[in-house]
Amino acid sequence: MNQIDVLALSGSLRADSHNTALLHAARTLHSGGLAIDIDHDLGRLPLYNQDLDTGAPPLPVAELRARVAAADALLIATPEHNASVPAALKNAIDWVSTAPEGLLRGKPVAIAGASPGPFGSVRAQLALRQILASVGAEVLVKPEVTVFHCDTRFARDDRRLTDPYTADLLRELLDALARKAHRHAGRPYTASRSFQPEGR
Repeated sequence: MNQIDVLALSGSLRADSHNTALLHAARTLHSGGLAIDIDHDLGRLPLYNQDLDTGAPPLPVAELRARVAAADALLIATPEHNASVPAALKNAIDWVSTAPEGLLRGKPVAIAGASPGPFGSVRAQLALRQILASVGAEVLVKPEVTVFHCDTRFARDDRRLTDPYTADLLRELLDALARKAHRHAGRPYTASRSFQPEGR
């Protein structure tokens, strides 16, 4: 089975972000065959400005575009800001979507989100789906990973995911992303069920 390279983006810039912690959990919960690389640099991107969107864009933009181009799929975890996606995440998508190579067209994308509130970032995820659909990304429909009351689902000291239900949903999402990415690449996919997630 060929490896699928996944670039993971957190919509939160906060050091102790539950959404970033969700991406770290993903690195240990998948069924094998995925290499998940977490990007920590969305805060370095300048605000999108068409005057800067030239053949030589700002270095952080060029680096992000290169990482998206090299990835077989994307995994995005988003909090909810005012019933929508955070500005940093929308800004990153704006920069990537305007690359002349059309980097997001047809790119398999899985989304998830965590929120301390009762809705688990469901409105942010809806907005994110609309944004990604408008630029031609292939967004997974199911399962929906909306982690509500997230402060009760992660360890307080190290932000380790402790909720088994959330872990199962995240594992299902990663398996679905692997299947879509393999189909996109024209390769068969068989999950390695001998993989045992850490701490389970």
